Amino acid sequence: MSHVLHRSLLQSYPTAVKGDGVYIIDADNKRYLDACGGAAVSCLGHSDTSVIAAIKNQVDSIAYAHSSFFTTEPMEQLADFLAERAPGSLNSVYFVSGGSEAVESALKLARQFFVEKGEPQRKHIIARRQSYHGNTLGALATGGNLWRRQQFEPLLINIHHLSPCYAYREQLSDETDTDFVQRLGNELEEKIAELGGENIMAFIAEPVVGATLGAVPAVAGYFKRMRDICSRHGILLIADEVMCGMGRTGALFASAQEGIEPDLICIAKGLGGGYQPIGATLVSEDIIATLRNGSGFFQHGHTYIGHATACAAALAVQQRIESDHLLDNVTLMGEKLQQALIQALGDHPHVGDIRGRGLFRGIELVKDRESKAPFDTSLKLHAKIKATAMQQGLMCYPMGGTLNGKDGDHILLAPPYIITEAHIAEIIDKLSRSIDLVLNKV
Repeated sequence: MSHVLHRSLLQSYPTAVKGDGVYIIDADNKRYLDACGGAAVSCLGHSDTSVIAAIKNQVDSIAYAHSSFFTTEPMEQLADFLAERAPGSLNSVYFVSGGSEAVESALKLARQFFVEKGEPQRKHIIARRQSYHGNTLGALATGGNLWRRQQFEPLLINIHHLSPCYAYREQLSDETDTDFVQRLGNELEEKIAELGGENIMAFIAEPVVGATLGAVPAVAGYFKRMRDICSRHGILLIADEVMCGMGRTGALFASAQEGIEPDLICIAKGLGGGYQPIGATLVSEDIIATLRNGSGFFQHGHTYIGHATACAAALAVQQRIESDHLLDNVTLMGEKLQQALIQALGDHPHVGDIRGRGLFRGIELVKDRESKAPFDTSLKLHAKIKATAMQQGLMCYPMGGTLNGKDGDHILLAPPYIITEAHIAEIIDKLSRSIDLVLNKV
């Protein structure tokens, strides 16, 4: 009997013992193609020698020094790397251990910014339904994933949630993209009018929505409109790029693909590629200047912020991505993956939508293509597909509750940036077989 409190107390897990490029090998020597990067994490696969060497070298020097006493070379170098490549004036980086911490840090930075700016009445946060921003209480409250929130509702702060930019479900049949953007922008304006623009602290959104909706990019112009509205009302725009950032969509920052400069950007997952736990919040110069001229102190912190070994690993990951031009491969293989999915599943009677950007792709399953009706929730289709795919030697990321936190199923794919066409063929073969094996029993 295991003494580990695993994610599921009703499931037994194979033991991972070795990584080999895009594959994980278990104790029985079975190989699994990691087509989802775990949770869009393992951007370089599982055996990159340059990253492993960087970790060993850092541990040989110093593994950890508490940030209240010291800075370290890898932390400074990684911050320089990110600031030089970030949009606009996001010149400062606050390192944490993961995505939820990055979002919590952004929310607290936003609040402290307005307190020190002399606008302490700004307390409201506006987010979107069917979003996911993390599992700590502040991040969970900010997210719009109803299933994850439900039992913890009494503990959550009040956040205001608007419609997502989810064209497959939310865009009306007679609406152009411009009309859709206008309507969603009007919804934000109405909420601002209701709450009072002077009372609103931040608007937060994922540039490409990940786990909750399944790789849903915004329609053209959406984020520019939201940026404009926020700027006019003095509201901070927080881009949650924990899952979609750090190259996953073909650019280091997904916000840059939208042509906007957020005030804060949250990153994690692909930052360290799973070789060490790390996340970060990138902060605009305006926020930093306000704190520097005020308290000179961010009233927040965790024991392992700026962990030297984690920063050394993340820097090595990012240098490898850049030196080997892997973002070009993300774009190229992402398009090939999309076309392969369309060819294999585009006419499938139970595939409603195939979407995404770069190596971040989603497949939405439906009971009926014409009406877009979802399968009965009790079938737990997503869980069955995940289990069947594992039997086939494929890791994918199916989720339920796509429509409203309860109904709907999708499959998320987020393979490593090093995949080849041969890997894509294997993904398509095993995924198609897994979907049909499950659906044939429904």
